[in-house]
Amino acid sequence: MDRETAFAEYHGQRPSWLWIAHRYPSGMDCLAAFIALEAAEVLAGEKPSVLIGVPDRARACGRNLHSLWLEHGAELMERTCLSAREIRRGAGFLQLLLSVPDDFSRFLARRDVSSLLRKAGYQEPFSAEHALDQLEQRMNAGTFPHEIGIFLGYPLKDVAAFMGWIRLPFACQGPWKMYGDPRASLGLAERFRACRRGMAERLAATSSALECVVSSSRSVESFLCP
Repeated sequence: MDRETAFAEYHGQRPSWLWIAHRYPSGMDCLAAFIALEAAEVLAGEKPSVLIGVPDRARACGRNLHSLWLEHGAELMERTCLSAREIRRGAGFLQLLLSVPDDFSRFLARRDVSSLLRKAGYQEPFSAEHALDQLEQRMNAGTFPHEIGIFLGYPLKDVAAFMGWIRLPFACQGPWKMYGDPRASLGLAERFRACRRGMAERLAATSSALECVVSSSRSVESFLCP
């Protein structure tokens, strides 16, 4: 079975960049494919931001994503609607938070979002830059800030219950822990998966990954409404 056939028959597995990286020989396109897939939910308008890891090691295909990011990252971001914030750097890895700046700012301005950030100890104003400054400090303080789920667009009731701020029974484990009635959370998780599957299919069919990250179609941003 060749790689194209294997990709088409992944039987519900989470689509991986490694399945499609071989299609893109140029460094810029290879990085664009990685960003497009990892930020698929943000590009589709389903999620306010996404946290991605950029490892400093050669992958199975021979490419080093960290090196590609250092070489092409700034230019790639200039050509897309995305903004990248370096949240954490360590030995052999880099973590980036990707968002569409205007949408991310509007999300943080939601009353329920700002209320929960305030409860988590964040200081106003809740501008994107100020909020991410505080998140970055917490990410590098030695303990993981679980309130990052707010920034990533997880349902606020699930974040609040996980943090112990409200009492809801644990319902099930998905991409995050779900509490209370899980139906809306499960539906959101499925929309996230559909975004990634859709982007993977686009990347498997096109010869230019840059097109996918530059001209990705966006829906009405569901995360902008409480």
